[in-house]
Amino acid sequence: RSGYSDDFGCDNDWSLMMYRGAVQSAIRGARGQAFLKELVAALDALPEKRLIAESFTAKDGDACALGVVGARRGVDMTKYNWEDDDGEAVVPAARELGIAKAMAREIVWINDEGGPYWKTLETPEARWQRVRAWAVSELLPDDYVRVL
Repeated sequence: RSGYSDDFGCDNDWSLMMYRGAVQSAIRGARGQAFLKELVAALDALPEKRLIAESFTAKDGDACALGVVGARRGVDMTKYNWEDDDGEAVVPAARELGIAKAMAREIVWINDEGGPYWKTLETPEARWQRVRAWAVSELLPDDYVRVL
């Protein structure tokens, strides 16, 4: 879902460096930091501390990291659960959530693929813990000023 692939940037290191810079800029910017704070709050508010992979939301109400924030805002994230998705569903979801697509792709990758090599070994509860720990680790101190 993230749109990342094994050959992303392999033919051009500069494009990979620029993309990683876009991710970091989005995360460290004011919108990105506000979204991360909202993500941590949404994760903490879940009655069952669990996250799914490979889909924004499931029929049973479970969701991925972006889906949790969307649900908290009252956004119907099921419209972004595209079949045969090559990562393009992240673009309109990012737009609706008000974050850069590079940040949205990064969060989707962290949620879906940032865990153990064998994804089947990771429980939804362990994914929740890992994603929450990542989001907290990306938060900057409140007195940090980022001029955009």
